[in-house]
Amino acid sequence: MTSMSPVIATLAELVRINSVNSSYEGGPGEGEIAAHVRRFFEKRGIEVREQEVFPGRPNVIARLPGRNPARRVVLEAHTDTVSVQGMTIAPFEPVIREGKMYGRGSCDTKAGLAAMMHALASLKEEGVTPPCEVLLAAAVDEEYSYRGVVRFCEGLRADAAIVAEPTELRAVIATKGVLRCRIVAHGKAAHSSKPHLGVNAITAMARVIGALETDAGRFAQNRHPLTGQATLNVGVIHGGVQVNFVPDRCAIEIDRRLLPGEKAETVLREYEELVAKVCAALPGVRAEIEQPPLLVDEALDTPDDSHVVRTARAVLDEMGLDSAPCGVPFGCDASKLSRAGIPAIVFGPGSIDRAHTADEFIELDQVERALEFHRRFLSTFA
Repeated sequence: MTSMSPVIATLAELVRINSVNSSYEGGPGEGEIAAHVRRFFEKRGIEVREQEVFPGRPNVIARLPGRNPARRVVLEAHTDTVSVQGMTIAPFEPVIREGKMYGRGSCDTKAGLAAMMHALASLKEEGVTPPCEVLLAAAVDEEYSYRGVVRFCEGLRADAAIVAEPTELRAVIATKGVLRCRIVAHGKAAHSSKPHLGVNAITAMARVIGALETDAGRFAQNRHPLTGQATLNVGVIHGGVQVNFVPDRCAIEIDRRLLPGEKAETVLREYEELVAKVCAALPGVRAEIEQPPLLVDEALDTPDDSHVVRTARAVLDEMGLDSAPCGVPFGCDASKLSRAGIPAIVFGPGSIDRAHTADEFIELDQVERALEFHRRFLSTFA
């Protein structure tokens, strides 16, 4: 890899670092990449500090003073990645072919992080003081439980936030939320030669799954103009001990994507009623949704006339890019910033279709354009 621009060279350095979330098997966590990001800013004379989230897994927060210290813009990108299991390329060797860099995290979301880092670095190097103070947060744990951004938001005040995710250089103002929970059905064990003496928890759970799928049929009647309809996925199932037992327990884990305006507690209450109704028709069966849910995250729904959106649209227009605000079906750290009272958008290079894939890659021209977007935004937002 020769004659790389500074931002592409930084991206390659980030991809070389294994930052698989430690909640995944074999993942070392974000400690090494956090140290690398901290050194990047230290070498350039930019104020930087670490904020502990988990032992050895800190957020890194860089600060660039602005002309108006009373106003602040946040740039946020996560440092962790998903597992490398099943990848068909060397995950930590940033190979460049035909204008694309391959490697785990190249698209999601080390490219966005590199563009943000160099936006601050270039303003500092050129002696440009932006209108507002800028905080850049390189946050941990987005790929598992969002604890990095939650920690960052504690006591945070800001007037706008941009969160790096692969959006193909579009300004995203709406994302779905998520409710993940475990449903457990209890029956009665018996020998498989006399199944009538037991109550089959797997069979009961099949009824629950059928009812969930039937209920999901109504989603098409309620669509959000930017994110589409809600979705339901049964992603995990466990049941039984061995084939000659009538199973007395079966558990599933579901992933319900929430639309802007939907409340997780309302959806959870509806599912509790659905499970109770199914069990009422099955003698000997008891089932419940375990509390607390595995994960709850509300949707993002930033008004299209907010200052952050209007500024982003103006910059995208100047750059000749599509400036129409859009929505995406996935969730990210932006919703937590929004809940903290900070108007947020999602923006970054690459396509979400490349994230988490066996041959993850990023288009390098988009990384360069993302850097230019951030420079212009930070120089404009006041």
